[in-house]
Amino acid sequence: MTALKQYQRLECPGVWRADSDAQRRNVIVTFGDASLVITDRSESPLTHWSLPALIRQNPGEIPALFIPGPDATESLEIDDETMIEAIETIQQAVSRRRPRPGRLRTLLSLAGILLIAGVLIFILPGVLIRHTATVAPAPLRAEIGQALLDRIGRVSGTACSTRAGTRSLNRLSRRLFSAPYPKITVLPAGIATTSQLPGGTLLVNRSLVEDFEDPEVLAGYLLAEKQRGLDHDPLLLMLERVGPIASFRLLTTGHLPDTVLDSYAETLVTLPNIDVSEDTLLAQFKDANLSSRPYAYAVDVSGETTLTLIEADPVGENGTLVLSDADWVQLQAICGE
Repeated sequence: MTALKQYQRLECPGVWRADSDAQRRNVIVTFGDASLVITDRSESPLTHWSLPALIRQNPGEIPALFIPGPDATESLEIDDETMIEAIETIQQAVSRRRPRPGRLRTLLSLAGILLIAGVLIFILPGVLIRHTATVAPAPLRAEIGQALLDRIGRVSGTACSTRAGTRSLNRLSRRLFSAPYPKITVLPAGIATTSQLPGGTLLVNRSLVEDFEDPEVLAGYLLAEKQRGLDHDPLLLMLERVGPIASFRLLTTGHLPDTVLDSYAETLVTLPNIDVSEDTLLAQFKDANLSSRPYAYAVDVSGETTLTLIEADPVGENGTLVLSDADWVQLQAICGE
């Protein structure tokens, strides 16, 4: 390297030893390009020392004691502050340019820490939530669903119930679905049309029972809601909302805090329904031997957005009766006055 310009040809006296047993000699020290030149009084060169290799053995003390390398036997004492400053300035510049093996190790360690943190923050919570939903048994799902239903009642009002109406709902469930038959609950308010709770309970707004002359519309909404639950696990949707901490608590204790249930119950009644594939829904209508047209026109009276359900109706007018007139009348009165 080239020495700093302001120190070029800088000279000072010094005391040099060839080795620890040699006699001390007064010398002239010259600051040159990349080296320190040591000469005797007659200017005959005695040795050259590489500036980057110099080591000061007594930092902060005067005279400064330098050696030309870690295993060197030579030594040089200098008490000229300008020369000492020049040597240390060069050494600091060299130190900044010298590669530091530990820096790469530090960077790799930091990258590893960030990677682990990323996994913990962005990946592990999702894995935990999905795992919790996967291993939750049916009784636990039903328990959570009932707890949510009790809390939804604070917003929607108590679920509608009469003995005859409940009997009609049970018959409707058996007509549309295979075992285990989902429970159907009619709410006086709260949800817009239908919703589904963990455990499989299907929630229905009273308008679907009272505002239509035939049960086919209600049946269509129930088929769509059941398919929605098959496509999107209600418990998983809930855990994604309440977060990994609540999910971990459910996984380890089998319970959710009341505050979590209260909060999600209030949220659930405001959530929009997730779209269901028309092809999948048509298959459900076919399996249930039910016309898809009444449902399609109830969703969109113009039929523009549900044209596929209308034109591809798999059953038409040949579907099986949904409910008897007597059962339908009893169901329409389930919420009373």
